[in-house]
Amino acid sequence: MELKRVDHVGIAVKNLDESVKFYESLGFKATGYEVVAEQKVKVAFLPCGDSEIELLESTEPDGPIARFIEKNGPGIQHVAIRVDDIDKALEELKAKEVRLIDQTPRYGAGNARIAFVHPKATGGVLLELTQRL
Repeated sequence: MELKRVDHVGIAVKNLDESVKFYESLGFKATGYEVVAEQKVKVAFLPCGDSEIELLESTEPDGPIARFIEKNGPGIQHVAIRVDDIDKALEELKAKEVRLIDQTPRYGAGNARIAFVHPKATGGVLLELTQRL
């Protein structure tokens, strides 16, 4: 598995518009918004060098971001690592018996295929693998 770079850091927020305004006051510039209905989330992208900050607001009270905020409060929800071939990466992790949330890739924001590694396998960090299409 070839790990390319940190693709983005996902931050769970209660109010996407307010959060974007704050980050833009620091000098960031939001380059796009996207709703991923399957994941019950609305996303804003804020580039930072070769990586991005991904702000995530739940679109439903039972969505994963809403549950994360209810349990932990707003804050860093995941770290995403870019890979060239997500299918190969998942096969390698399965061969090493790494605990996964996703056995196969799914659609993610930013025209990406994504899969999550379980936090119990990483020492408490929700790790996302992402392959940009």
